[in-house]
Amino acid sequence: MQVMVAMSGGVDSSVAAAMLRDQGHDVVGVTLKLWGGESDSGCCSVSDVDDARRVAQQLEIDHLVFNFSEDFDRDVVEPYVADHARGITPNPCIECNRHLKFDRLMARAEALGFDVVATGHHAQVVRTADGRPRLTRGADFAKDQSYVLHMLKASQLENVMFPIGGMTKDDVRKRATELGLRTAGKPDSQDVCFISHTGGGRRVFLGNRIDMHPGRLVDKTGEQLGSVEAVELVTIGQRRGLGIGIDGRPRYALDVDVAGQSVLVGTAEDLDVASESLHSFGWVDDAARVESLASSTVTAQLSAHGDEIVVSELRETPSGLEVVWATPTHRVAPGQSIVLYDNNLVVGGGLVSRR
Repeated sequence: MQVMVAMSGGVDSSVAAAMLRDQGHDVVGVTLKLWGGESDSGCCSVSDVDDARRVAQQLEIDHLVFNFSEDFDRDVVEPYVADHARGITPNPCIECNRHLKFDRLMARAEALGFDVVATGHHAQVVRTADGRPRLTRGADFAKDQSYVLHMLKASQLENVMFPIGGMTKDDVRKRATELGLRTAGKPDSQDVCFISHTGGGRRVFLGNRIDMHPGRLVDKTGEQLGSVEAVELVTIGQRRGLGIGIDGRPRYALDVDVAGQSVLVGTAEDLDVASESLHSFGWVDDAARVESLASSTVTAQLSAHGDEIVVSELRETPSGLEVVWATPTHRVAPGQSIVLYDNNLVVGGGLVSRR
């Protein structure tokens, strides 16, 4: 089978390529050039491309570099900046997977005659009793990446492989060491790849692209309790930098009003809600939609490595889906994803709407 392996320059994708080669597949490694600016924390640096190329040489497989930087700017960076300007908290890694690492890459792979695209993600593809493909959690729950891959449809899962999904991270590193791969001890990439910590981080990155506005911290009565340097940098649920109330309890951001240059704050209990409304919701396929709406075992994950939350009901709405919690749950920031599972199988996900 002809397999295109997305090689980020990390240990996971290096081992994925090695496993597929050893299984006898015709493997070609591909690295995506996405971000042309400074990068010191992600998977887009020149050194990462070089690591991927050198691993491909070690494995004696061909290595290609695809320049998707214009797509990355349009589909990931520009929406990230625009969301912050509106007081929305985006997840650029999910959008990169959605638009670049799968949609764009899979289209390129198909055009070049490849059968499958493989990546080093910690997730697995399984089959239901009637043969339908489903995404499920990786064997190493601490490294599971099914949350950030929830947008994959059943039709895409037919042509995707996650070779290391059944391994723990320790096993992956052990295998890389046995193979003598240069990436065996390389640390995992962290944070957003296009935000440079040495360059001032998110504040400087956004400040160079949008106007930033100081804001008032107000309580539910409208009384001003303090201020923040930039409302565009505040996330709902945030505690850091918001101070302590007169009752000695920490304050949390409950709402962000960019136009009004204010942040509504309250207690942790004030964050609790009975449900969340989602837009841009996508089911893995029609069968998953029918089964999930009737299921009593659906759970939700609210962040990449968050705990599962029990769902009591799913209600379809004109704009998407309302997820009703079994017990009140802290609000999720608008723009973040909520992913639904049924017995560890991903059934769909969508973006949290502004209240």
